[in-house]
Amino acid sequence: MKKLQNEKLTIQVAEHGAELCSIVYNGREYLWQADPKFWGRHSPVLFPIVGKVWNDVYRVDGKEYGLSQHGFARDMDFELLAESEHELWFTLHSTEETLKKYPYPFVLEIGYRLKETEIEVVWKVKNTGDKEMHFQIGAHPAFCYRDLDAAVEERGFFAFDKVEELRYVCPVEKGCVSPTQHLLKLDEQGMMPLNTKTFDCDTYIFQDGQLKEVALLDRLRKPYVSLRFNTPLVALWSPAKAHPDCPFVCIEPWYGRADGVGYEGEYRDREWMQRLQPSELFEGGYSIVVM
Repeated sequence: MKKLQNEKLTIQVAEHGAELCSIVYNGREYLWQADPKFWGRHSPVLFPIVGKVWNDVYRVDGKEYGLSQHGFARDMDFELLAESEHELWFTLHSTEETLKKYPYPFVLEIGYRLKETEIEVVWKVKNTGDKEMHFQIGAHPAFCYRDLDAAVEERGFFAFDKVEELRYVCPVEKGCVSPTQHLLKLDEQGMMPLNTKTFDCDTYIFQDGQLKEVALLDRLRKPYVSLRFNTPLVALWSPAKAHPDCPFVCIEPWYGRADGVGYEGEYRDREWMQRLQPSELFEGGYSIVVM
């Protein structure tokens, strides 16, 4: 486990999955602490897919490969690449084992930078092969509800940088998505109430770059964490349908998304794919701001 801190923030990052495991500000932990009763992760990085491929099978040039939900990077050990006072970098290289599941040579680098009360998360993906590479990458950080009272249904609120005509899609079968778009219902103050029933639909997926910032507020509507991003998709999730007393919620900026229900085409033709030519570099990420 590696630690970064400044005068305001302390974070910890594990070499396993290069996963952010702790965010402490003013003596308070912001990040979910991976109790397996609810969900045994903190903030996994999703690569080389986000979500699921239909029936856990996908095709590259007609050949079938198996890949489980959210890919394999979150379950692999990264190497520490660089470390300084306010910055950490980790790296993962493709191996013989990854090539059996995902036939593209790659280098994945994950960086964390502290700036005042902001954590900047940076992803770099390089195609080290000789053919065009196709991939997705995404975030899955889980944040604790502030001052949770399990005896009441209310958990807090989401606030957005946009409130007009927000539309979302949901997973409906085997973790894959229906094309049906739903209009998000907001309250009289333009916020999304969070309660024990909010996530009966499992996941809200906002596509087409509708949102660039999502803030999490307590039950008194006071914001305490905000995510800023420039990703084409962002998802909101909590396992509250199975666990109504679930004490956290996830805000997930994504460069990609699960298959549509029944998709059996080529991997490269999936929706929301990222593409890299040989030696080309992709760079993306997001920021977490705590208050």
